[in-house]
Amino acid sequence: MTHRPDNGADLLDQLRAALTRYVILPTAESADAVTLWIAATHAQPAWAHAPRLVIRGPEKRCGKSRLLDIVEATCHEPFITVNSSSAAVYRSITEDPPTMLVDEADTIFGPKADGNEDLRGLLNAGHQRNRPAKRYDAATNRVESIPTFAMAALAGIGAMPDTIEDRAVVIHMRRRAPGENAAPYRHRRDRQPLRQTLATRLEQWLRADLPTLEQAEPAMPVEDRAADTWEPLVIVADYAGHSWPDRARAAALALTAEADDNDHTSARVRLLASCRTAFATDTALPTALLLERLKADPEGEWNEHGPAGLTAMRLGAMLREYGIRPVMIRFANGPARGYHRGDFTDAWGRYCPTVEPVPEAAILTMGGGTRNSRNSRNTAGQPATASDPVTA
Repeated sequence: MTHRPDNGADLLDQLRAALTRYVILPTAESADAVTLWIAATHAQPAWAHAPRLVIRGPEKRCGKSRLLDIVEATCHEPFITVNSSSAAVYRSITEDPPTMLVDEADTIFGPKADGNEDLRGLLNAGHQRNRPAKRYDAATNRVESIPTFAMAALAGIGAMPDTIEDRAVVIHMRRRAPGENAAPYRHRRDRQPLRQTLATRLEQWLRADLPTLEQAEPAMPVEDRAADTWEPLVIVADYAGHSWPDRARAAALALTAEADDNDHTSARVRLLASCRTAFATDTALPTALLLERLKADPEGEWNEHGPAGLTAMRLGAMLREYGIRPVMIRFANGPARGYHRGDFTDAWGRYCPTVEPVPEAAILTMGGGTRNSRNSRNTAGQPATASDPVTA
């Protein structure tokens, strides 16, 4: 892609220098990613997707709000959503949207977040263009389409919902270590110079050729939704040139790998993986024995008691989502309702494909005897005739 020789790369360098002056970011790739995200806000009309920037930390005083301050000072038309009504937020989004900024975002998505349904819906829907909210206007007796497309930065403690983080560049902030120092940021003193020297120039640089940015189809180092999220950042980097194209792709790979490492899978997927371990080498298991194996760890997730505990009914309900249902099976010690291993194969391949070796100790515990004690294992878990259902 051709790029303006005006010093696009120099502008990005200056923006990155401002970031790292006021904020201690966890990695060089994180600094590059935030720099490109801020720059991308100035060209939102060119993008098909509006990536979120999630700034999260495990505790207070990790620099989340300070980083959001620098984003606010340098992004395109910052719109602070704290204490704003949902109607005001929706009406502020136009075809050339502002950049939404949400501090203490964990209070929007947490258990005490009643009353924020509209804002949560906007943040979920606004990642992709042409996903308007529909509202009925009683005064005109008409249904209105309200735009939701806007880039948004959210700062808070702990993880955001999967629907947000799956569409976001996620920055894991942490407290400064001894010897890590950042310049103090004073809104009254420092904000205006940043807007004049960086925000205004970034906008002039990127707005000069929006059609070129809109038509760009960069080679992406990631796929699927991650590619949608990172594409505007990579396009900006390619447009700037110099070292930025390589740095953008390195940041995409590093931060998406970090997100995969920190991925919190759903309870159903975790149950699927636990069932794979529980089956060990058996081709079928009675429901009662499958539950016993799932609960073998006294501190495990499936050993909870009370209403949240795993029962045969709850097990069936969770597995039914994957098309897995219990049937009557003829085992060596008589017929019983249970599950065929083969019924799990498709779901295992689709949702938890990594096959981990079954530990020797687990096989001994699950089989009720030694590894070579075939008779005891057959009595426990193997059907008398494999895949032979009991018919009435």
